[in-house]
Amino acid sequence: MIAASKLSNSDLITTAWDSARTYRRTDKRGGANGARIRLEPMKNWEANEPKRLSKVLKVLENIAKKTGASIADTIVLAGNVGLEKAIKKGGSKVKVPFNPGRGDSTQEQTENRNFKWLEPLHDGFRNFVKSDYSVMPEELILERASLMGLTAQEMTCLVGGMRVLGTNHESAEKKGILTDKVGTLTNDFFINLVDMKYIWKPTGKNSYDMIDRKTNRVKFTASRADLVFGSNSILRSYSEIYAQDDNKEKFVKDFVKVWTKIMNADRPNLKKLN
Repeated sequence: MIAASKLSNSDLITTAWDSARTYRRTDKRGGANGARIRLEPMKNWEANEPKRLSKVLKVLENIAKKTGASIADTIVLAGNVGLEKAIKKGGSKVKVPFNPGRGDSTQEQTENRNFKWLEPLHDGFRNFVKSDYSVMPEELILERASLMGLTAQEMTCLVGGMRVLGTNHESAEKKGILTDKVGTLTNDFFINLVDMKYIWKPTGKNSYDMIDRKTNRVKFTASRADLVFGSNSILRSYSEIYAQDDNKEKFVKDFVKVWTKIMNADRPNLKKLN
């Protein structure tokens, strides 16, 4: 039913991501369990693109009602469906594991004032920064990755995949989408990021053009949160690994692994079972 809906892969993946990314390893709050993304205050957060979110949730809630599944499980499963379709378009047969068992919270169980502290004011994985802060976007993405319990390699892999899947926040437009095959899970982000045929020209505080050296034409645009994966020595080392022709399948497998980690981050019972 999810696959047959008119929702795009980007819609499915983005909604699952926005639902799960609130998890914080520091105090164990947030996460996809409870499906609070459909409740106040989360459904109105700027980071969640309320208009787009409302459209997607309307479809997924209807599917959950017809099947008897929880909305929380349906949201995560929908993200997996969208991801598998994007993987298949790239020619890979890697499957995305799914662990059901999430429940749904109610508005009465969700205290607005208490939950507002979970609001993402930045999310480098979707190239989103709510305001112009004194801290740079590439530093903010490190904070988000740390809260989510990601390693440097996992952060690198996740950003590269999210960009080519077309999951940017609406405010970021096409920044960092370093591919001509948007919606397909490929390693194009890394290939173009480290390719020396492009030069990076700043066009604003958090905006760059990637210009072809021969034609002098703009091929892509990028943010600081994109280009740090080519400028920082440690992050570039991971980017170069994923850019290799013989590591296309490794990238897909690594992305699925870290994606699943995020989707299940707030479910410690799964770790005990495994």
